[in-house]
Amino acid sequence: MRKRLVNTLKRILYHIFSGNIQKRLGYPRNAKLLIIHADDLGLSESENAASIEAMGKGMVNSGSVMIPCKKFLEIADYSKTFPEADIGIHLTLTSEWASYKWEPVLPISEVPSIVDLKGLFLESNEQVNKNAIIDEVEKEYRAQIKLALSSGISLTHIDNHMFTAFSNNRILNIYKSLGKEFMLPVLLTQELPVGTLIEKNAIIVDRLYYAQPEDFNKGLFNFYREALKSMKPGLNCILVHIAFDNEEMQKITLDQISYGSIWRQTDFDFFSSEECHQLIKENNIQLITWREIRDKLIRKASKNLN
Repeated sequence: MRKRLVNTLKRILYHIFSGNIQKRLGYPRNAKLLIIHADDLGLSESENAASIEAMGKGMVNSGSVMIPCKKFLEIADYSKTFPEADIGIHLTLTSEWASYKWEPVLPISEVPSIVDLKGLFLESNEQVNKNAIIDEVEKEYRAQIKLALSSGISLTHIDNHMFTAFSNNRILNIYKSLGKEFMLPVLLTQELPVGTLIEKNAIIVDRLYYAQPEDFNKGLFNFYREALKSMKPGLNCILVHIAFDNEEMQKITLDQISYGSIWRQTDFDFFSSEECHQLIKENNIQLITWREIRDKLIRKASKNLN
């Protein structure tokens, strides 16, 4: 009962303080706005190739890049060739795969609390929350953003790998402050603490869809079909992980099912399909991007203040 009351209060406060996102963006109040977002760009050649192809086919219309990963410069090159591509930064503090790791962009000596004994990112949010010194988190996050910008990526937004920022209020505050510093929208949802939701003119995703292991077991196509068919007015976002089920991704993910190679191929298959296109059309869903949100609600507001 207590949890239900808190969630109800959060929703009320959100609607009072944030305003109608459709109206703020210039759409009718009953518009079903949707961002189809590919996480983990830069992870591998397979991830990049499949995500870029899916974005080129028009259904996946946004993505975010992991700057510490080995193939992020491929995304930088893509961004230069296609400057209107909707590419944000997937701020990263964890390295979860057993056989495929990455490290901070800063020297290990500057951020020793966020790495293991080998100088690699920690494996889980629990380890980050237990060991990380908050100043070092902020330094690494800011360094990742600056490296993305200096590489030529026109960042459209900020989100975070494995929802690390959502697992720790101190990291969450840094995450939000960096959005203000670099004039970029940050991914926030109604599941965050009340204090986050009541910030004036906050940009909040009304419904964030991302498949869980049980959804994979029941069929990812079924999960995505139902998400599109049941979508309600407001700002919606579907998070996907797109790659080809090839030798490279099989080696990275080994035999892991959750977000593994087969999962990522299935995401590609659905969001590149004619069925997906038709479901979006039949359910009167309007695809938008973080770039549109950035330019209409963040940078336009900043210009008006100056």
